[in-house]
Amino acid sequence: MQRTLFNEDHAAFRESAKAFVERTITPNVEKFIEQRVIDRDVWLEAGRQGLLGLEIPEEYGGSGANDYRFNTVFAEELCRVNAAVASSLGIHGDVVAPYLVDLCTEEQKQRWLPGMCTGEIKTGIAMTEPSGGSDLAALKTNAVRDGSDWILNGSKTFITNGYTADMIVVAARTDPSKGARGITLFAVETGMPGFERGRKLDKVGQHPSDTAELFFSDVRLSADHVIGEEGQGFIYMMERLPQERIGGAISNLAHAQGVFDETLEYVKERKAFGQAIGKFQHNKFQLAELRTKLDVSQAFIDTLTMQHVRGELSSVEAAQAKYWSADVENEVIDACVQLHGGYGYMTEYRVARAWMDARVTKIWAGSNEIMKELIGRDLGL
Repeated sequence: MQRTLFNEDHAAFRESAKAFVERTITPNVEKFIEQRVIDRDVWLEAGRQGLLGLEIPEEYGGSGANDYRFNTVFAEELCRVNAAVASSLGIHGDVVAPYLVDLCTEEQKQRWLPGMCTGEIKTGIAMTEPSGGSDLAALKTNAVRDGSDWILNGSKTFITNGYTADMIVVAARTDPSKGARGITLFAVETGMPGFERGRKLDKVGQHPSDTAELFFSDVRLSADHVIGEEGQGFIYMMERLPQERIGGAISNLAHAQGVFDETLEYVKERKAFGQAIGKFQHNKFQLAELRTKLDVSQAFIDTLTMQHVRGELSSVEAAQAKYWSADVENEVIDACVQLHGGYGYMTEYRVARAWMDARVTKIWAGSNEIMKELIGRDLGL
């Protein structure tokens, strides 16, 4: 399908991103899977190539692209090789960066943004708690004033980049009487007394992306570790979740597309009963259906991506994109596993790893059930 959202600049950037992925990611995926983390050298090389600061202005070392289509291109190229690498780098560049660019003081920007662009400062964001899941308004992690400082206590879980991040944006309750309006964002840095990490969590998939529990025990934070205004954290998160969700949708489809393309080549070469297995009518029809569903979904996501570029993407449309793309991704990759037969269940095959990696996309960034709840409310139900 011919896509219309990109221009010559995006095409040139895609070649650069593809070269980075082929040179730096592809040869090392197996190592990243085994060690459950992406080498810091990858982050530094991405920084040298200008791939980490797409959302960051030039005066802080970023490219100041101000065009989410460049983020789209980078995510797509990463996902064609490994979804977990895309997730890890995406949290840093697509999710955390807008909080700091939009909300931080000049001193805070000078402290964190240049290092984010070079890869010397790796970031994460800590919203999810052991008892809260997708319910961000039910946060139990809290921060109380102590003079001009804040004392942070609580825990977070399932935090991408949590094991190795140098700075993490943490959502905490600062006024229990105000519900969602009593949440504030803080920057917690490695080495702060009272800040500890649990082990790297043993996940079903997404192995190269390090994920951890975080623990805060009387962590003292100065006023210059508050991000934005006190009590506005929930609003800030709601304002920026649409980008996280459209970014997830972009990655979901790119991941599915990459696995589909590999499977198409496989069924042309693999033979059974005297012919390529792709020639059997059932398989041929199934691949035709998947190809069509991918193209229709891509047109939908591309349209919403352009709306986001123009600043017109609504939270409901982002929810639609997130849940639909996750469902399509899992349907496509599950079918591709079946088409590979027994080999599709072997972890040395990309399709098996992709199958494991894809399952979480129905859960994170707001579960698909929560997305449907948001859409249903918009329908007046």
